[in-house]
Amino acid sequence: MKKNFRLVRSNLKLARAIWRGLPKTKLDELRALVECHSLSVALGDVRFLDQHWYVTHAGLLRLARRNRCVGIQVQQVLESCDKSTGRWVFKATVYKSRGSKGFAGYGDADPSNVSSLVQGAEMRVAETRAVNRALRKAYGIGLCSVEELGSLSGSPGLTRGHEQPTKPHSQNGSNNGQPRLRDRLCLLIRQYNLDPTLVKAYAADFCGTETLKGASRDLVESFISHIAASAKENRDALVCKLNSYAQPVEVRSRRQARRIVPRSRG
Repeated sequence: MKKNFRLVRSNLKLARAIWRGLPKTKLDELRALVECHSLSVALGDVRFLDQHWYVTHAGLLRLARRNRCVGIQVQQVLESCDKSTGRWVFKATVYKSRGSKGFAGYGDADPSNVSSLVQGAEMRVAETRAVNRALRKAYGIGLCSVEELGSLSGSPGLTRGHEQPTKPHSQNGSNNGQPRLRDRLCLLIRQYNLDPTLVKAYAADFCGTETLKGASRDLVESFISHIAASAKENRDALVCKLNSYAQPVEVRSRRQARRIVPRSRG
């Protein structure tokens, strides 16, 4: 009991130093994670990203070892894989004990849902995601893992202390190792469960271009900031706004014209 108290106290202290200004609710969540699963901030078992806690692959493996997991079986789901497009799907089964029937989890990866930092390694990302999901089921971890996030796949600390190769600045490229704009937008879409097609239509309208690809980087960054703030402040209002883009283009155009062109009084 005393050892567990010291573990909780040291983790909370380190978390406050790393992520300054943590709300009390998030500290309480961390306390519960440490008490229940002995996760360690110092060892990188958990990460705090976008106001949410995430568990890491390394943390899940250490958890399995502490609980004497007897084995993890991983296999490709061949019928769902497509090597030509870089799409891979794996199934992992975790056996907590010799008599266990196993806890299964699936993981998929393709160039559209992995970070630019790990593109070309989709097969390994898919395998890691499958193992993570199976371990989370086996040990009752309700947190999503870092490796399951498209814009943050791979080592969470990769962009720190490692120089990234210099690349030409592109409209949607990464800047100083930060996630690409597309990845940031995809993360928001998943986080708030938004319709990606409607978000793209709203983005094009917001940026004043026919498609999102035609917008400048500054405009796209402005839109991402706008939609993040809108979703956080009032998601229902944002969804209502997005639904207006489900109407046919000509209907929206007429409505916009009525808003812009004043009616004649004559």
